[in-house]
Amino acid sequence: MSDAIQHECGIALLRLKKPLEFYKEKYGTAFYGVQKMYLLMEKQHNRGQDGAGLASIKLDVNPGERYISRIRSNDPQPIKDIFAQINDRISRELEEHPEYQNNVALQKQNIPYLGEVFLGHVRYGTFGKNSIESVHPFLRQNNWMHRNLIVAGNFNMTNVKELFQNLIDLGQHPKQMADTVTVMEKIGHFLDDEVTELYKHCKHEGYSKQEASPIIGERLNVQRILERASRNFDGGYAMAGLFGHGDSFVLRDPAGIRPAYFYEDDEIVVVASERPVIQTVFNVPFEKVQELTPGSAIIIKKNGNVSVQEVRTPLIKKACSFERIYFSRGSDAEIYRERKELGKLIFPSVLKAIDNDTDNTVFSFIPNTAETSFYGMSEAAQDFLNQRKAKMIIEQKDTLTEDTLKELLSVKIRTEKIAIKDAKLRTFITEDSSRDDLVAHVYDVTYGVVKPTDNLVIIDDSIVRGTTLKQSIIKMMDRLHPKKIVVVSSAPQIRYPDCYGIDMAKLEGLVAFRAALDLLKERNLYHIVEEVYQKSKAQEDFSDADVVNYVKEIYAPFTDQEISDKIAEMLTPDDTKAEVKIIYQTVEDLHKACPKNLGDWYFTGDYPTDGGNRVVNRAFMNFYEGKDARAY
Repeated sequence: MSDAIQHECGIALLRLKKPLEFYKEKYGTAFYGVQKMYLLMEKQHNRGQDGAGLASIKLDVNPGERYISRIRSNDPQPIKDIFAQINDRISRELEEHPEYQNNVALQKQNIPYLGEVFLGHVRYGTFGKNSIESVHPFLRQNNWMHRNLIVAGNFNMTNVKELFQNLIDLGQHPKQMADTVTVMEKIGHFLDDEVTELYKHCKHEGYSKQEASPIIGERLNVQRILERASRNFDGGYAMAGLFGHGDSFVLRDPAGIRPAYFYEDDEIVVVASERPVIQTVFNVPFEKVQELTPGSAIIIKKNGNVSVQEVRTPLIKKACSFERIYFSRGSDAEIYRERKELGKLIFPSVLKAIDNDTDNTVFSFIPNTAETSFYGMSEAAQDFLNQRKAKMIIEQKDTLTEDTLKELLSVKIRTEKIAIKDAKLRTFITEDSSRDDLVAHVYDVTYGVVKPTDNLVIIDDSIVRGTTLKQSIIKMMDRLHPKKIVVVSSAPQIRYPDCYGIDMAKLEGLVAFRAALDLLKERNLYHIVEEVYQKSKAQEDFSDADVVNYVKEIYAPFTDQEISDKIAEMLTPDDTKAEVKIIYQTVEDLHKACPKNLGDWYFTGDYPTDGGNRVVNRAFMNFYEGKDARAY
C-alpha cells in the first residue's frame, strides 16, 4: 500500500489444558506456552509494530507465590524486546538454580511467565500515543484472586464519553477518558458485582471466606459479566480477558467488525486475530480453525471447559472488508483467493483505459500487499490475450503458416516489477512527510523495460490520502517515459472516516473527499457544504439511533467516474509528461470478491453501528469549523 494506514491491533490468547509436565514430556520443555506465544505474536506483527505486551497466569498456586506476570514494550522492535527480556530472565533463573532444570514444579513455582494461561497483544497507536501506558494488556489488580482482571483487545469504541459517564454514574473515578480504561473498568465493575453476589450465596450456604474463594471461581458466570458490561458498547471489538483464578474469554462485537478465530484440541485452546496464524503455529488445517460468531464470546473456564456463548444479539454481519483488502496476512486461503478476484474483477476497466492494447502495456504493482491482486489482474489479462489468439487462429485457419502461428503464440502479457520500496527511507521519513524530495524517493523504479509507446498499469490496494502517489509514485513512473500511467486501486474510493480502529479519522485527509469539494466549487454547488454542516449541527443532541449521515450529500451530485477523474487531476504533478488515469474498484465488485466481509462504511457511508453516523457528522463539523481533532 502506498499510503500506509495503521490499525488496531492483534490478539493471541492461549490456554494450556494439560499440566505443564505433559508439555515437558511431549515437547521437551515446560516453556511450550511461552514459545507458542512468541510465534503467535510474531506472525501477527503486521497488525501492530508500535507496542507489544504479554501476560500469563499460573493456575493453582499457593498464597504468597506470584501467579500473574506481565511485560510490555514500546521499543522499536517490541515483540523481540519483550521475549528477549523473558528469555534472559528464564536463562538467569535456570543458571542460578540448577535444581530447576528438570523440575517442572520448581520452575512453575519460581520462574515468571511460566503458566497455563497467556494473553498477548500487538498494537498500532491510532491516536498517536505510543507511551508504555498505552500498551496492552492492561491489569486491574486485587488481593482476591478472582477479582484480578487482565484485558487486551483489537477494539475502538465510538461512544467513549458515554461509557466514561456510565462509570461516573456507578460512583467510580476513572483515571483517563480512553476506551481501553473505560472497557476494563466496566468489565471490572460487573466482575466485582458478580463476586460479591456469589460470596453472599456462599456465606448463606455456610462456607467460610477461605472456603468460598475457589467456589466463587467455579461459579463465576463470565457470560453474565460480559453481557452486563457490554450493553452500551458501540464499536468494533475483539476483546480478550483473563481473570486471576484462571477463567478467560474473547468477546467479538455483534456486527463482526473486528476478526477473531479459534482452535481447540485436547491440549490447547487458542484464539487469534487471523486464521493462518493459528494454522501455521499449531500446524492445523484450514477447516479446523473456526471463526468466532459475532456477538459471542468464547469462554474458557479454569477447569478447561470451553463454550461459545451469545453475549450480544448479533447485528447484520459487517466484517471489515479492509481486513481482506490489506490488513490480514495474505497466506489465508480465502483472503488469497479474494485478493486475486479483486484484481480479476477490475481488469475490464483497465482494458478500457488502455484501449484493449495489451501488447503495448506493462503491468505491475505497488509492493508489497498489492502483489496478490496483481496476480489476479495478470491472469485476467492472460485470459483476454488467449481469447484474442484463439479468435485469430480460427479466423486465419485456412491461411495460417507455422511461422505465423509461432509469432501469434509468442505474444505475452508483459508483467514487470517496476516499483521497489525503500523500506529504510520510509522509516526515516514517516514522522515528517513534508520533505517532498525525500518522499519522492520512497520508491525506486526499474529502468529499461518500459518503451515510450507503452501504457504502464500499476495496481495498489487502495488510495487513501494520495500523498505518496503524487509526491513519489507518479513522478517515478513518469521517469520511465510511458505514454500513459494507469493507477489501479483494488479497493473503492475511500470517502468516509473510520471509527472502529483504522487510522482514517479525518475527512479532509481523504483524497476522495477533497476531490468532491473541488467539484462542488467548479460547478457552483459549494452551498451544499453549508447545508450539510447545518443538518449535521442540528443533530448534535440527537440519540445515536436517530442520526443520519448527511455527508453522503457531498458526493451525491457526481458519478464515481467524475470523482476518479478529479482525483487523477489532483494527484498528477504539474511537470508530468504522461497522461495519468486512476481507476477504482466498484463496491459491487468488492462484495463479489469478498462475500463474507461486507463492511464497507469507509466506501459507502453505511455504518454498522449507530455511533458511526454520529462520528461521520462530527468529522464533517470538525472539517467545516477548522478543528484539527478526531471525531470520537
